[in-house]
Amino acid sequence: MSTTIPIPATPTFAPKARRMTLKRRRQFAGVVFALPAIALVVCFIGVPIGQAVYYSFTQWNGLTSTWIGPSTWTQAFHNTNLWTALRNNGLLLLSVPFALAIPLGIAVLLHQRVAGWRVFRSIYFLPTAISWVVLGLVAERFFAYQGTLNSIIHALGFSHISTNMLGYQSEALIALGITFVFTMIGTNTMLFLTGLATLDPSLEEAARIDGAGRWRIFRSITLPHLSRFIQLAFVMTVIALFSALFSLIFVMTGGGPGYATTTMEFLIYETGFNQGDFGTAALYGLILFVITGIVGVVQLRLIGSNE
Repeated sequence: MSTTIPIPATPTFAPKARRMTLKRRRQFAGVVFALPAIALVVCFIGVPIGQAVYYSFTQWNGLTSTWIGPSTWTQAFHNTNLWTALRNNGLLLLSVPFALAIPLGIAVLLHQRVAGWRVFRSIYFLPTAISWVVLGLVAERFFAYQGTLNSIIHALGFSHISTNMLGYQSEALIALGITFVFTMIGTNTMLFLTGLATLDPSLEEAARIDGAGRWRIFRSITLPHLSRFIQLAFVMTVIALFSALFSLIFVMTGGGPGYATTTMEFLIYETGFNQGDFGTAALYGLILFVITGIVGVVQLRLIGSNE
């Protein structure tokens, strides 16, 4: 009579335990390697933000600060200059569609390899390579009463409609918006050209064989393919609108006439360095930080929804 010796079963939890151990080691290694970056973020972003929050509750002249509590916030939100700056930023948002649509049209035309497309690509990219201070000086001379714009109007025989766009509150912001659109053309055009370069040409060829026209191809193939690039261009343009207009405003209008072209960014400079009220300037900086943060969150939500 033969006896069968039972073979002990291999524990099923051993591979799982090894996987869990390996996973913990990888997580630990990831945290260790991320610590230097986290430390830099805390030092160069977290600490300044914390200081701004503290100084926003003080009366600070740049050297000494006196804690006065929430009254700084109350006074700031009752300041008409703050609401004027926010209104100006809101009105300038109307220029964002033009800052996207014009480069998109240019990129589509250049993608079709029209005659001289290499030369035109360099020309459209040129504003990106020039400092915004220089562009602001050029725009100031263009829109001035005795500037290029009025010279063109006179040459065409319409001298009776001469304008001083930088001298009137109702027109200065329009001139600033036009200049901003011009400064964004090169960046957004290159971004859209990059997106078009990833488009499979066979899709357009198949659509043409099926009888689709250029507008139908653009609407059904090109535009959906560029949706991610349009989102990125939108966020970059809006953030630039809130945080990169200082040089243009400084050399073109100085925030005037009155506060007609004063944005949140320029108001921070005006309050801190011209009025010496750095506590209120820190408060305005926090407001601007929150606005740009909301734009970033919206972008992440848009990308997440598309995925």
